[in-house]
Amino acid sequence: MKKPFLFAVLLALAGPAAAQKLTAFHPGAVWPDNHGTHLNAHGAGVLFDKGRYYLFGEHKIAGLTGNRAQVGVHCYSSRDLYNWRDEGIALAVAPAGSGSEIEQGCVLERPKVVFNKKTGQYVMWFHLELKGRGYAAARTAVAVSGKATGPYRYVRSYRPGAGQWPLGFQEAWKQPLPGEKDLKWWTPDWYRAVAEGLFVRRDFAQGQMARDMTIFVDDDGKAYHVSASEDNLTLHLAELTTDYQDFTGRWNTIAPAGHNEAPALCKRGGKYYLLTSGCTGWAPNAARSFVASSIWGPWQALGNPAVGPDADSTFHSQSTAILPVAGRPDAFLFMADRWVPKNPIDGRYIWLPLTFEDGRPRLRWADTWTLGVFDQPRPAATQ
Repeated sequence: MKKPFLFAVLLALAGPAAAQKLTAFHPGAVWPDNHGTHLNAHGAGVLFDKGRYYLFGEHKIAGLTGNRAQVGVHCYSSRDLYNWRDEGIALAVAPAGSGSEIEQGCVLERPKVVFNKKTGQYVMWFHLELKGRGYAAARTAVAVSGKATGPYRYVRSYRPGAGQWPLGFQEAWKQPLPGEKDLKWWTPDWYRAVAEGLFVRRDFAQGQMARDMTIFVDDDGKAYHVSASEDNLTLHLAELTTDYQDFTGRWNTIAPAGHNEAPALCKRGGKYYLLTSGCTGWAPNAARSFVASSIWGPWQALGNPAVGPDADSTFHSQSTAILPVAGRPDAFLFMADRWVPKNPIDGRYIWLPLTFEDGRPRLRWADTWTLGVFDQPRPAATQ
């Protein structure tokens, strides 16, 4: 009787070390962490820092529908992108009734963390909706930490661009045209009015809306905030200050009235590539892609980057980030979520290799794949 008992004790003590090591990605499958628990980091972003990847995402609660934050932002770390160690809650929401902008019950989405070399601080941005106000606040918020894993200290939230016009905004557009508010939506005249500042003027004093968002750091160290604005009709791109915690006031619009959200941005061969989704709530749709020679535009639409079966739903997922793979030049990993609104904690992760063909981004489904695909010959970055 002693040997079976001893084996059981040793097995129990083994704990996380007994978890099976992963050697590949399995998009859409349960993705266990070092404890064997499905990763709880939705709408995520990844930071590579000092030889390790850090995954930050929305922590969901079992049995709770909707998108109200009850815990905060969960962090995991990895050296190979397949196997993730639970690092705990990087940013905790404040207790209910505290009056904090990020108190329990707020909406806290799509956290993205970048490292600022000048300050030595890790800076987290996320989309914030104030408790009890639905999606009316449309704010973006920032928190900072001296460690990648946190804890992060909440700083403040913003409506970007208050009192500031976008680049190239003509003087004639600063005054509303007679009857423009009565224009029928989705008509040529309405599209023209949106492009000429219909909603920019509306939000000029209080600041522009900021919902689904991402952060991009360019080769020169400048950082940019990209978000769905104007009631999710138009994307806004805004330059951050040198500490990455505020806005310089320099910003521009992308695809006015294009109805894009879920932005994800990368740079390849001196060009900027932007992937988005349409706006269909929790239901997936066909992704969109854009390219520009300057981050300020103009941006050219390239169509749906996904090809093959289920391309019209982006493989039943929605983009959240594009990750440059460390040590592998010109290798990018597309990160997306397969949302489960009735049980958000069961949301699955769709990570796929992002390739380029004739200067266009391409996504193809794979049940299983490894980083080895980036070692195969690929079209040159200049194509």
